[in-house]
Amino acid sequence: MGTLLPAGLPVHAVPRAATRGPSPVGTEAEAGYAGGVIENLPPCPKCSCEYTYEMNALVVCPECGHEWVPAEGSTDSGVPAMGVPPAEGWGRVVKDSVGNVLQDGDSVVVVKALKVKGSPSGIKAGTKVRNIRLVDGVDGHDIDCKIDGFGAMQLKSTVVKKA
Repeated sequence: MGTLLPAGLPVHAVPRAATRGPSPVGTEAEAGYAGGVIENLPPCPKCSCEYTYEMNALVVCPECGHEWVPAEGSTDSGVPAMGVPPAEGWGRVVKDSVGNVLQDGDSVVVVKALKVKGSPSGIKAGTKVRNIRLVDGVDGHDIDCKIDGFGAMQLKSTVVKKA
């Protein structure tokens, strides 16, 4: 059945924190956390979730998946200002197949069938891709995304249009 603790409870019935050893960093204060939450991060501008976290230069919302670059100031509404859009921040503009300017977080639709290496079927025209990320990719692949049934991949902006 399992090892019994002094209270007579089997190990699998004990809260995980009671069976876990010391944390590798030490205390929460040494890790830079106060009460387990990072204090100076803004809430999500889309869903107002307070549990945002940093990932490289971005702030990420775990509830809605929104990613943004934190701005120095904030707007009058008290919600932090959105990050600089890629078209202004990069010095280059990424446009879709019909000339619409693309930004991080946009939804796009694939306009022509695409072959995928290692897959018996490709991506069909009309497939919707949500929450794209603009990257400086290899060979013109400037969109980083996840496609249902295929996983993470990079696309060229010339084969998509803004949804």
